[in-house]
Amino acid sequence: MTVPAFEEYVPAIDCICAGCAAQRRTAASAPPVRYGGHPAAHGARRALVLVTAAGVVLGSGAFEAASAAGATGATGDRAAEAAGAVRADADGDSPQGGPGPLQGGGASGPPSSTTTTPKLRKSSRADIINRAKKWVSAQVPYSMTKYWPDGYRQDCSGFVSMAWNLPGNEWTGSLAAFGTRIAREELQPGDILLFHNPADPSKGSHVTIFGGWTDYTHTHYTAYEQTKPHTRKKTTPMAYWTNSGNYVAYRYKGLSGGSAGSGSSVTGFPGAGKFGPGASNAYVTRLGRMLVERGGKRFYRVGPGPGWGEADRLATRAFQKAQGWKGKEADGIPGPDTWRLLVNGTGHDIPGTGKGSGGGSGTGAGRGDSNPDSKFPGRGYFRPGQSNSHVDRLGRQLVKKGFGKYYTSGPGPRWTEADRRNVEAFQRAQGWRGGAADGYPGPETWRRLFG
Repeated sequence: MTVPAFEEYVPAIDCICAGCAAQRRTAASAPPVRYGGHPAAHGARRALVLVTAAGVVLGSGAFEAASAAGATGATGDRAAEAAGAVRADADGDSPQGGPGPLQGGGASGPPSSTTTTPKLRKSSRADIINRAKKWVSAQVPYSMTKYWPDGYRQDCSGFVSMAWNLPGNEWTGSLAAFGTRIAREELQPGDILLFHNPADPSKGSHVTIFGGWTDYTHTHYTAYEQTKPHTRKKTTPMAYWTNSGNYVAYRYKGLSGGSAGSGSSVTGFPGAGKFGPGASNAYVTRLGRMLVERGGKRFYRVGPGPGWGEADRLATRAFQKAQGWKGKEADGIPGPDTWRLLVNGTGHDIPGTGKGSGGGSGTGAGRGDSNPDSKFPGRGYFRPGQSNSHVDRLGRQLVKKGFGKYYTSGPGPRWTEADRRNVEAFQRAQGWRGGAADGYPGPETWRRLFG
């Protein structure tokens, strides 16, 4: 009798026959070898086809495609992406699945590879966090290919798609289309931190939901994320354990209003009634954190927190006096001008007492150093779009200190990414990490550069 033989091939991407279509669907959903898949599914998810040794011959085009897919891992990855699937990261922390529609009823199966047009559904910050908490409570198991009963894929990007209430399952390469890029210091609950590696999406790409800072240093935050073995809520270093510098912050474009207590924006001045004896709300916490960043750490033995205390009043008054205000203008209760300067990072910082703190938010300004350049001019001068003499002076000092390698020209008066990266390099050389080494100078960074 004729002995059957097995041979591998890659179904043609443009072939519309039922057989090739079925093989592509199988290839897209087949798990990698390390997750229990068959070795033949590795690389381009090559299908096994039963043929006889008696003369059934594969077309040369299909055989060449299979050979090319097996030649290198990178080619295999590209073939897998063409089939609508992307490998998971080796550590399991960056599951990947292509954009696709919802799969209801907990059904498992490959998402269709479609181009998604952003369609926004209104969600408040409270809505986003509450949806994220449901998966945390349910301990939804991580999977690249399975779908929870709500229709969302059980990987990191499916989790964010669910929390943001998107109309379909997205992936790290498409989530940015639904958000607006923001600076890390602007992060608020419901925003995301996204790292997409376009060179190899399966290597390191990941996304987490920002749940709030864990303390005033802004070096750690509460992350809601979908990872092995199941959804979790965990204190996480900014921005993540690996590839930290590559994560980008995004805010959902369909964000609607919500109460401040549930994480809504506290950027606009909420009114003097939110502050003073008896007040307890998120605005008081935000005020305290901003004051700490501007040199007011010494006023707080604990906190800052939502309950108004004498520490808040003293720190506010110190900041107001640092602006040259007197009398009722420096009564320790924030008004619109106080709030605006704090939120925008402008104005003068609270004078230090000779005790520096780490990172870019220390209390080194206003010490009366003999060097006139040592007085920190304020954070507002060092942001994208700014052009002034302070940026130029900063750049020249960085070069003088040996931290100018990112300048291809200049430095000059306009703030650029090269300035930020050089400042970050200097901050890291001080031993600072996370939010303390974000590339934006604060009083302590300035003091160490010029003092």
